[in-house]
Amino acid sequence: MARGKNKRRVDGWLVVDKPTGMTSTAVVNKVKWALNAKKAGHAGTLDPDATGVLAIALGEATKTVPYITDALKAYRFSVRLGQATNTDDAQGEAIAQSDWRPSDEDITAALPQFTGEIMQVPPQFSAVKIDGQRAYKLARQGEDLELAARPLWVEGLKLISRPDPDHAEFEMVCGKGGYVRSIARDLGETLGCYGHVQSLRRLWSGPFETSDGISIETINLLAKTPELDAHLLPLETGLADLPELTCRPEAAARLRNGNPGMVVASNLEYGDEAWVSCSGEPVAIGVYRSGELHPTRVFNQ
Repeated sequence: MARGKNKRRVDGWLVVDKPTGMTSTAVVNKVKWALNAKKAGHAGTLDPDATGVLAIALGEATKTVPYITDALKAYRFSVRLGQATNTDDAQGEAIAQSDWRPSDEDITAALPQFTGEIMQVPPQFSAVKIDGQRAYKLARQGEDLELAARPLWVEGLKLISRPDPDHAEFEMVCGKGGYVRSIARDLGETLGCYGHVQSLRRLWSGPFETSDGISIETINLLAKTPELDAHLLPLETGLADLPELTCRPEAAARLRNGNPGMVVASNLEYGDEAWVSCSGEPVAIGVYRSGELHPTRVFNQ
């Protein structure tokens, strides 16, 4: 029997409140199993020890993943001050320590350096590729890596609480490709005390929030039942940041065949990206040009 022959087509999003100790790939596999789905993928990796919003795209929704990956995301995280680790989180080995502890005022004064357009060096233990290999695999082999700094947009970073001199809790909103572990590491170095991430939770990712999330326990409980399907969000949820256009059935047919199609007049400018629906069903994503949408991604019926 062919692999996946009995799988079913499922289109939409399932937002999981990821628990600690589970990889993002493992969550995707769990969701595919529970929904008996043919195709699934996630929109933005969370470290195994991180918790919170992990949006799983199913079926045709996987075509909208780049729009969630590129969207802003919010994190709440705690930093252990006074110690650096080789992984920049609590799972690593201590590589430097300090008895110096900054004041709340010291921390607040340093935060503007980490907002706006910044350059960030990924952690040694990260999924960044070096000559075709993942950095974390090379780091595990004992290699000392020189990773290039990458641009990151940080919308905001603020100190939330200071439970004790050794810990500080923050919230951050940032764009694509941000490493919270790098923020903790670099902030600790700037403050002169070292630091690493103690705990990390993603609060929201684009249009998806923790209130949308479903636990792994609930997924196991409702696996292979219509009750789990009821937690699915529509495919178009992943297109919340794009304008929606509409079209007639004859235009929808052209678009689904990869050809430009006439859309209902809008206030979009030439070259703007948008998505189009027909009778409430998503048809395609594309570029708007003089009354037509030129499709770049097409949704199958």
